[in-house]
Amino acid sequence: MNSTEPLKDKNMENTTALNKVHPCFDKEAKMKYARIHIPVAPKCNVQCGYCNRKYDCVNESRPGVTSSILKPFQALNYIRAISQKITNISTIGIAGPGDAFAEPEKTLESIRLIKKEFPDKIFCLSSNGLNVLPYIDEIAELNVTHVTLTINSFRLETLQKIYTWVRHDKKVYRGIEAAKVMLSQQGETLKALVAKGIVVKINSVIIPGVNETEMEEVAEKVAELGATTMNCIPLIPTEGSAMEGLEKPTGEMVRNIIRSIHKFIKPMTHCARCRADAAGMLGKDDTGAYKLIEQCSVMPTAIDKTRPYVAIASYEGLMINKHLGEADDFLIYKQTDTGYELVEKRLAPPKGMGDLRWINLAKKLNDCSYILVNGVGAKPVDLLQKVGIAVVEMSGLIDDGLDAVYKGIKLKSVIKTTMTKCGSSCGGNALGCG
Repeated sequence: MNSTEPLKDKNMENTTALNKVHPCFDKEAKMKYARIHIPVAPKCNVQCGYCNRKYDCVNESRPGVTSSILKPFQALNYIRAISQKITNISTIGIAGPGDAFAEPEKTLESIRLIKKEFPDKIFCLSSNGLNVLPYIDEIAELNVTHVTLTINSFRLETLQKIYTWVRHDKKVYRGIEAAKVMLSQQGETLKALVAKGIVVKINSVIIPGVNETEMEEVAEKVAELGATTMNCIPLIPTEGSAMEGLEKPTGEMVRNIIRSIHKFIKPMTHCARCRADAAGMLGKDDTGAYKLIEQCSVMPTAIDKTRPYVAIASYEGLMINKHLGEADDFLIYKQTDTGYELVEKRLAPPKGMGDLRWINLAKKLNDCSYILVNGVGAKPVDLLQKVGIAVVEMSGLIDDGLDAVYKGIKLKSVIKTTMTKCGSSCGGNALGCG
């Protein structure tokens, strides 16, 4: 089969329709549909010579940059909020700021949560392809229809110039060994994705003096493996990266490369080199989304209608001032037309049960969207949030905490929603505080 012919599989008709509304895969869709990137993947499993992933930098527009990092439940709240502001969203993507599969559980949980509430949206992922293979079946089951893989070369001597180190299967590789791992994993990942009927776009960074003469070779090989389109991205010599001293590709070099790959694969010619938190029309991002992401990263702001209550850990019923592990009971509140109403005082499961205590607590609080506490260990946060109960660590008045979760009003008091331990002696093991 000629590599420029369309892939003839059972999903082709559906794929073509989906491409028509995906702004990255169809140039015409760029003018009609918006895409949203959710920055839920902070870590990376490779170090590329051209990459320096600065967070919290609203003045830079390039891959690997975001103003805030979202947890999966915060990403759902963000999509709920941004959908009210941008009404023509067709696509939700995960493009870092690290790699989507360096911490795959965050990526997949985000998709699961959002897909349940927004089943009509296209979901796409970006990855270096290093750790995708173990999750191919799950990606397909979640109906992820588009994946972008970054493949910069098929030559070992070139790859070892691009990648400083590679971490795969809990082992770090460098030099030629790193190059071998990348080459093997990327090719197999591309073939496996195509076999599942997933549309694959290839990103290749044009690095003068390193791989600019290999773009045609990359195009031919990825087309043979089933990729649909290829995006040749000019190097951005980023300050702090190993390649900061290299020259940018000239416009003529980029144009010549695009012409040369056209005989093998359809080039993408409308790339906006999007941030990991990009939102809006391609090339016309809504910068107000950065503030919205920041708000969602600090405090979840939407109550699940099927879980209308909020649980509070308090000593005297006025302040949020009790550690989760210390709580013998929880105050259960709901929002009414006239304010907040205390529904009941609900007993906590007994201490000393290990993880079973948090499992039982999740059952007791299965009608609550949030639990507000003054301190919490990493393990209960993880277990509770996996069943959809957001844990917010804060101090202050109960009414202020309720305003935050029900109305999205920013707290003046200290607040943390991270999964870190609240203190050096806290193991979150349900055995009580030392």
